[in-house]
Amino acid sequence: MVGPERPLFVLFGSSIVQLSYSNGGWGAILSDIYARKADIMLRGYYGWNSRRAIKILDQVFPKDATIQPSLVIVYFGGNDSMGPHSSGLGPHVPLPEYIENMRKIAIHLKSLSDKTRIIFLSCPPVNEAKLRENTRDGVHLAAEGSKVVVEEILEVLKEAEWEPSLHWKSMHTECSEDSPYDLVASDGKTTINPSEWTFHREIQWD
Repeated sequence: MVGPERPLFVLFGSSIVQLSYSNGGWGAILSDIYARKADIMLRGYYGWNSRRAIKILDQVFPKDATIQPSLVIVYFGGNDSMGPHSSGLGPHVPLPEYIENMRKIAIHLKSLSDKTRIIFLSCPPVNEAKLRENTRDGVHLAAEGSKVVVEEILEVLKEAEWEPSLHWKSMHTECSEDSPYDLVASDGKTTINPSEWTFHREIQWD
């Protein structure tokens, strides 16, 4: 553990989570937005379904952990919804079992702490044309799709009546006090505190 201690956000799911740090993905965007405010941990597993997810809940989210997540963002379902294979192999999970698996995930996460909050992401739309191409799969998010996901997550966090608030503008910025070691202002006598600067972002997220 590297201190000081920050709130912990965990992204838990299948490939849409694992790839969320790639190519302008939504996990990478959230990590930038929450820099110096929360630590974002990636727990994504390419190709996994909800059946596999519930088998590792205690490993990823042990109930006796000293630090419990403040927020868990969960995504499973794309692989579960693939058509069943005649061999019985593959990621397909019947809908009633999928619903039960997601219920088990929710119950486990809610048991971690009174302060652990949960957001479940629904399956994205499938681009059938891309799905038929060899170079694109039509399912995983491009950069533009990731921006939509981030916008929706931030909207939920902004509107949620959670105490403490997990919206980035409401959270403490680590080591944000003024310092004589900051950049010197034009008056030559004071310094400029850069701890809340966001000018580098392509989008000024609300």
